[in-house]
Amino acid sequence: MQNFVSFYCFMRIAHFILANAQPAQLERLVKRLCHPDADFYIHIDAGRNEAEFDIKQIAPNVRFIKKRVKIIWGAYSMVQAILNAFEEIVATGIQYNYINLLNSYDIPVKETSFIHQYFALHQGKQFMEFYSICNNWQEAIPHITKYHFINYNFPCKYQLERVINKVMPARRMPKNLEPVGSSKWFTITLPAVKFILGYLQDYPEVTRFFKLTWAPDRFIFQTILYNSVFRSDMVNNNLRCIDMGEIKQCCKEPIIKDLFEPGHSDCLFTRKVDFHTAEELVDVIADYKVSA
Repeated sequence: MQNFVSFYCFMRIAHFILANAQPAQLERLVKRLCHPDADFYIHIDAGRNEAEFDIKQIAPNVRFIKKRVKIIWGAYSMVQAILNAFEEIVATGIQYNYINLLNSYDIPVKETSFIHQYFALHQGKQFMEFYSICNNWQEAIPHITKYHFINYNFPCKYQLERVINKVMPARRMPKNLEPVGSSKWFTITLPAVKFILGYLQDYPEVTRFFKLTWAPDRFIFQTILYNSVFRSDMVNNNLRCIDMGEIKQCCKEPIIKDLFEPGHSDCLFTRKVDFHTAEELVDVIADYKVSA
């Protein structure tokens, strides 16, 4: 472990954070991840007032995504928000090693220097969950075989959706893509990001297909990379502990210790911790290193 801690390599990370609530928790997340080799790109949901999230005074390397989207759960709007951020990150010309997708409800459970060192030791790997929808995640099959109009706004869309799904044959993935996915949260390299943008530009039929799926954010990015030369670099681990805010007695020290000890857990972040309902967990995780 000593060799790992002392290892250093330049590792520039773009933390892209989706935020639609809790400005104070977003501020806390940015503070925890501040590092000389880290920049922050914040997407404020178009349904919120951006002025509520005035955190630029925290760090000079905080940017707000200009092309904001009103995100609807389960719709393609989430994918569009991520793609907009990808485009703006690429347009800076900064040669990031990794783009790290986060939510304002996330908390790092490792020291920031540890996070940078971890990615330095695993350069070129794509960290995302990618389970076969046909074999391992079969409950998601209707997401892609049926028509879903959640991304559109017109009268009686759900009634029309039911009728169409009764009379139309099952939908098939375009370009003979093998669908994989699970969690939408990931950390991937800049070349992978550029490949995704280029792929969707070259094959607009893929975009059209995913706009008619349910929760496409959970598998579009994994599917594109899995069906490409990036497959060999994909690690089926997004380095996140999910739903920590729902674990009973989550603030017991053994559980917190497991999060922090590399020998016990390879999670770098824990997710879905609400500042109000789980403030104790936020504080215990954030301050564990003081007493560890």
